[in-house]
Amino acid sequence: MKILLTAFEPFGGETVNPAQEAVRALGGRIAGAEIVRIDVPVVFGKSIDTVVRAMRAERPGAVICVGQAGGRFAITPERVAINLDDARIPDNEGNRPVDTPVVPDGAPAYFSTLPVKSIVARIREAGVPAELSNSAGTYVCNHLMYGVLHHIAREFPGMRGGFIHVPFLHEQALTRPNVPSLSMRDLTVGLEATVAAVAEE
Repeated sequence: MKILLTAFEPFGGETVNPAQEAVRALGGRIAGAEIVRIDVPVVFGKSIDTVVRAMRAERPGAVICVGQAGGRFAITPERVAINLDDARIPDNEGNRPVDTPVVPDGAPAYFSTLPVKSIVARIREAGVPAELSNSAGTYVCNHLMYGVLHHIAREFPGMRGGFIHVPFLHEQALTRPNVPSLSMRDLTVGLEATVAAVAEE
């Protein structure tokens, strides 16, 4: 099985993105699955285009998109993406859509087709905090998750897809008192457990 792992570049004034760092640290095979990795721009529109090009080129069995959710205590698989862009801050090219659909006339929402509850269980079994999330927000993370699931529904029958949010790295929390963070080891262990849950189910 081939699994496409996508990770966002730094954004919002950060110099690192824990999603990108953790995905880069993973091996080339996990639980028998071949891992293909790509970096994704934190840009409305371009993020979806980047991942869909890789989906067409690689034809993976599953797509796992990974992004940063600063302030969360745990690794959080997302249950649902909604058809709404409503940016709190501009993306990396200055775009800031407000109350705009990701796909005009698209479905109101798409549910993840990854085994999200099994992923949470596997991450916890590996000793890393994990929780199921019911909101991917309305920024580029939700935008990408919705776009990937929309294309899977229209173009890639049998392919699975979804989104995983990860907390800040410890180094990002040094100047943020009382903000939760995880170590690089925790993030990589958590993502390895995620991939294993997807590959084995």
